[in-house]
Amino acid sequence: MSRLPLIGVTACTKQVGLHPNHIVGDKYVRAVAVGAGGLPLVIPALGELIDQPTLLNSLDGLLFTGSPSNVEPHHYSGPASTPGTVHDSARDATTLPLIRQAIDAGIPVLGICRGFQEINVAFGGSLHQRVQEVAGMLDHREPVDEPVDVQYAPRHPVQIQPGGILAGLGLPSEIQVNSIHGQGVQRLAPGLRVEALAPDGLIEAFSVEGAPSFALGVQWHPEWQVQSNPNYLAIFQAFGEACRKKAGQR
Repeated sequence: MSRLPLIGVTACTKQVGLHPNHIVGDKYVRAVAVGAGGLPLVIPALGELIDQPTLLNSLDGLLFTGSPSNVEPHHYSGPASTPGTVHDSARDATTLPLIRQAIDAGIPVLGICRGFQEINVAFGGSLHQRVQEVAGMLDHREPVDEPVDVQYAPRHPVQIQPGGILAGLGLPSEIQVNSIHGQGVQRLAPGLRVEALAPDGLIEAFSVEGAPSFALGVQWHPEWQVQSNPNYLAIFQAFGEACRKKAGQR
């Protein structure tokens, strides 16, 4: 019997009481277990303390999660953040170097929200820090005063681009997605292929051209109630299948 693929899930740092902690949302690890059919392993945000080659030699996949924090703008030569913006330099120091190494090593990668933005930055792209303030763009943030089920409900359509990974999964040409982000792709990095677009033209998904395995980033949150949304589930199932293939090669 083949073993479950071991899928790393990136953590954020958060102060809880008097002590700093490494945390990851339940929805991400649960989606890895029930959507991708993998064994989730939380990767702490320890930066250079993590021996990345050893880690990658052990993993069959990597999920780069969403987060309340934003990538620090100096990583993409952006202007200083608005005062009060939440950052997580320890996560940046962990994930940004890990992305390129994982993809080059043929490890399947799925980036969600911040993880999607991290992939773009790691490949040399830049970000809008406040999409809602960019002329012609929608407000992609969630309604903060509503219950979580309302916040994560479908908010707008995206157009699935022909010939890509998402189209290859059998997704319709237009799907409805949730929208819970303030940042977004400003300049798409070289080597990334547009997979989906919002009505305002904002890039909502991309894949890594020429990647040896599954390498996809999505701006929305397909981990949310993944089993009840066939389009979200299709993404996690494809990711999980790539992880199982990687595990079978070990």
